[in-house]
Amino acid sequence: MSAMRIPMLIASTILAAAVAMPAHADGMRCGGRLIRDGDARAEVRAFCGEPADVQTRTILRRPFYNVSGRLVYFGDGLVEVPVETWTYNFGPNKLMRRVRFVDGIVEEVETLGYGYNDPQRGSYMGR
Repeated sequence: MSAMRIPMLIASTILAAAVAMPAHADGMRCGGRLIRDGDARAEVRAFCGEPADVQTRTILRRPFYNVSGRLVYFGDGLVEVPVETWTYNFGPNKLMRRVRFVDGIVEEVETLGYGYNDPQRGSYMGR
């Protein structure tokens, strides 16, 4: 291989790897409001409406206090914390979004592929 082709091969490999990674976003826009990490579940529902799908589970973690943005853990035990994952389908011309709530607070907003028409609920869910 020539010396010129090696940097091109490396650059295309890096680009292909970046494209293949799941897309994560800092937030999603519902109407005029940006939904992002730290927002409450009630706020998301008020601005974005009902999600197309909700998954519920729990996780175990050490109890903590949030002291000026720093987590201070206490105790040796674990507490059960609810986790909900809401999926918003904005229709076939827009990207779907997955919002993960931990203990009722947005922890992650993820961008998925394009939405779909849902004949049972009208053309799509969300706003």
